[in-house]
Amino acid sequence: MAAEPLGDVLDASDRRQVGTSGKISLTLKIRRYNPELREDAWWDEFTVSMEPTDRLLDALHEVKWHQDGTLALRRSCAHGICGSDAIMVDGQNRLACKVLVKDVAPKCTIEPIRGLPVLKDLIVDMEPFFDGYRSVLPYLINDEGEPDRERFQSPEQRHRYDDTTKCILCACCTTSCPIFWGDEEYIGPAAIVAAHRFIYDSRDEGAKDRLKILSEKTGVFRCRTTFNCTEACPRGIHVTQAIQEVKRSILFDRF
Repeated sequence: MAAEPLGDVLDASDRRQVGTSGKISLTLKIRRYNPELREDAWWDEFTVSMEPTDRLLDALHEVKWHQDGTLALRRSCAHGICGSDAIMVDGQNRLACKVLVKDVAPKCTIEPIRGLPVLKDLIVDMEPFFDGYRSVLPYLINDEGEPDRERFQSPEQRHRYDDTTKCILCACCTTSCPIFWGDEEYIGPAAIVAAHRFIYDSRDEGAKDRLKILSEKTGVFRCRTTFNCTEACPRGIHVTQAIQEVKRSILFDRF
C-alpha cells in the first residue's frame, strides 16, 4: 500500500479538532485603524472558538489567519519574553500571549496601547518610547579598561538592582502612565527602570550622568505616583518603587 503524501497528512492534521467539545466562544471587539482607508478609527467584532487555555494571542491569530488578513498586530516569541505584543485588553495594558482566553471570555475589548502614535490597528510607533530609553544611557559605563577577569559582585550588590533587570521593554508601564499620555516629553517609567538597573550596579561609573538626566523637568519628578505602571508590568517589577529610589538618590546623594 502506497504511503500517503506528506502534504495530505499535514492537511488532515490541520483539519482535526482536538478537544472540540471543550472549546468556548470568544467575541473580540477590536479597535481598527488604517490611514490608507479612512482618517478615523472604527470597531470590528470577530467571534472565534478557542480552547479555554489558549492565549489571547492565539485568538488574534485565528482572526488574522482565518477571518480578516488585514488585521495588523505585533508578536514574536509568544512566551512573554519579547514584549512585542503589548495591547490594551478591557482597558488594561497586557501582553496578549499571557492572557488566557477563559479569563476574558465571552467578550473582550482590544485596543492599541495609549500615548504612542498608532500606525495601523494594534501597531504603534515605538520610536518615542525608545527615544526616552536611549536618553538614559542604558548600558554599562566603566572607564577602567577591559579587565583580565569578570568584575565580581556580592549577592547583596546584585540584589540592589535585580528587580529592574527583568524589564523586557514592552512599554506596558510607560503607556499606562497618565503623565506620559499628556506630556510627550516625559521620559516615562520604562526609561527610569532602565536607568535604575545601571545606577545601582556596583560595576558602573555612569550613575551621576544618569541622575543628572533624570533630574531634568522631563525626568523622574514628573511622576505622580499613581502606581499604574506597577500594576501594568507583566514582569512584576516594582516600577513605582524604582522611580522613588531614583528620586531619593537625586535629592540626597548630591550627584
